[in-house]
Amino acid sequence: MKAAELLQALVAIPSVSGDERLIADTVSGWAEGWGARVQRKGHNVWFSVGSGPRRLLVNSHLDTVKPCAGWTYAPHAPEWREDRLYGLGSNDAKGCVTGMLVAARTLLKEGASLGGELVFAFTAEEETGGQGLGTLLPELGPLDAAVVGEPTSLKPCTAQRGMLLLRCTAHGKSSHVAHAHNAGAVNAIHVAAGDIATLAELRFPSHPLLGEARAQVTQISGGLARNQIPDACEFFVDLRTTPSMDHAQVATGLGGVLKSEVKVHSARYLPKATASNQPIVRAAMAASGEQPVGSSTTSDWAFLGELPTVKVGPGDTLRSHLADEYLTLAELEAGAAFYTRLLRGYFEEAARG
Repeated sequence: MKAAELLQALVAIPSVSGDERLIADTVSGWAEGWGARVQRKGHNVWFSVGSGPRRLLVNSHLDTVKPCAGWTYAPHAPEWREDRLYGLGSNDAKGCVTGMLVAARTLLKEGASLGGELVFAFTAEEETGGQGLGTLLPELGPLDAAVVGEPTSLKPCTAQRGMLLLRCTAHGKSSHVAHAHNAGAVNAIHVAAGDIATLAELRFPSHPLLGEARAQVTQISGGLARNQIPDACEFFVDLRTTPSMDHAQVATGLGGVLKSEVKVHSARYLPKATASNQPIVRAAMAASGEQPVGSSTTSDWAFLGELPTVKVGPGDTLRSHLADEYLTLAELEAGAAFYTRLLRGYFEEAARG
């Protein structure tokens, strides 16, 4: 099958996070048919191409979000219209999966020595942070670098924001509303409002590729009755961090600034950055002809520790999770050719040191 047919077949398989069995079966069958020895763990699929002392992880995810409202095309009945394939996951990230599979098929067919081993891993539950790449890494063995496939318009992303979620609780003293002025009442919602105003004005150091980070309050709840002064108000803060920000230090710092109690709700999505002199970055720049960029969205890169990584793939991140998501044929074909160049080029760059 051509790349366009592979992509259409993948998009036609519903694979909302947690329900990737069928698409994993399909990818496994294709790879085995091309001569790869496929391994499975849950709905995660991986196989190797080539051999050698250096090992490069080539990863993208098989799952999608649930279809949102507003689709004018059937999300799981993909069709090509004027060189665009409309369908859920076409852009995020089955275009990347298809491009990587085409590159794997090409390299398996050629059988030429690459100077190292490519570990292709197509993983589950990226959209929900579940049983995906983070749980698979011990099975893959030592790795020297990684490519994570996400739609970046084929621009190599070498910095990625993290996500720090804080649960803040403002405390007050309750009373009847009618007696609040002389009962020593403290309105917790008012305390929270002051802290929220403080957060809106906070600025964190700017990052050269990602810009500045700002705290966003995304949920708030407080009060038990309309005629009672609330003694507690809870709000959540979502802070998309940059590589210069330490999550623990940021949380502690905010705890010293706000009147509300601050607790870390989630801090596992750490910000990431890869130095421009790393072989994987040099190879990505050579393969794309583009300079490095930053990415505001998180990805499975968050689970790769200090492994030198580039996030890159066909498609536009602004189309992800939208109604009538699509990928163009030109983007798909360019992505497949790009990955093939990148995977060959990495081992050449690594040999140069």
